[in-house]
Amino acid sequence: MGNKQRYTNLIKAEAKRLGFLSCGISKAEFLEVEAPRLESWLKNNMQGEMHYMENHFDKRLDPTKLVEGSKSVISLLLNYYPENLQNTDSYKLSKYAYGTDYHFVIKDKLKRLLYYIQEEIGDVHGRAFVDSAPVLDKAWAAKSGLGWIGKHSNLLTRQVGSFYFIAELIVDLELEYDGITTEHCGTCRACIDACPTQAITEPYVVDGSKCISYFTIELKDQIPTEFKGKFDDWMFGCDVCQDVCPWNRFSQAHSEPLFNPHPELLSMTKGDWEELTDDVFKAVFKKSAVKRTKLAGLKRNIDFLKTE
Repeated sequence: MGNKQRYTNLIKAEAKRLGFLSCGISKAEFLEVEAPRLESWLKNNMQGEMHYMENHFDKRLDPTKLVEGSKSVISLLLNYYPENLQNTDSYKLSKYAYGTDYHFVIKDKLKRLLYYIQEEIGDVHGRAFVDSAPVLDKAWAAKSGLGWIGKHSNLLTRQVGSFYFIAELIVDLELEYDGITTEHCGTCRACIDACPTQAITEPYVVDGSKCISYFTIELKDQIPTEFKGKFDDWMFGCDVCQDVCPWNRFSQAHSEPLFNPHPELLSMTKGDWEELTDDVFKAVFKKSAVKRTKLAGLKRNIDFLKTE
């Protein structure tokens, strides 16, 4: 067995030990297929007020501009599907936000993986990315054979669906590269037909500026009144396109204690959310991604839903 294969096996085994669902590796090179798609998406203003999407166009498409001398993109998936869901009489929260902010959880695991690589293999340089830098996570995961991009633009796998986070290590180490997998959406239109705001404008194209996740998390202004009655009780994020996807029948509960919700969260009713105080917000969302909206943002979303 050559060094490339041995190093690849070592990395994948350690990723599994750290709790990652799967690990795929692809060559660090310019994303030719994605370049015109990203350009068109931006030209049509589908990023809404997410102006950061317009920055670093070249870096988004070329990892060698992010990490000097990079040779491999190691893509990793981490399951977040919860064992228990919210009370049915509740405003809804995207499942990924139930527990501790994933940025902290995954960054820690990635640092440990990079440290392991350096300990076992030697002088390897790299950077960890968890959707906080200009990296096209889903494109790299698909290129690494971890799944295919579904019509809702999320990564899908036949074994576990789509309820997982995607992260990368970009390193200056040559490894064995995985091939892309086949696509299995077929003629299914479940996600397109179910989207409450018709944000999936055509298969594989999501208008970010019409997405409930965008309105409830990214948008800082008031939510446009034209969307009244279309939010299906989502107060932070939205899982509709994933919930209706047939492949998510295979979702299994995660085993990461940090993703478990605060005990109060699952039992809270609409009335509890409407009377949410600063103290309860701080307790329930102590280390949560929901802190991005702050209490004022969450209250704005709840007020919007109350008047639907």
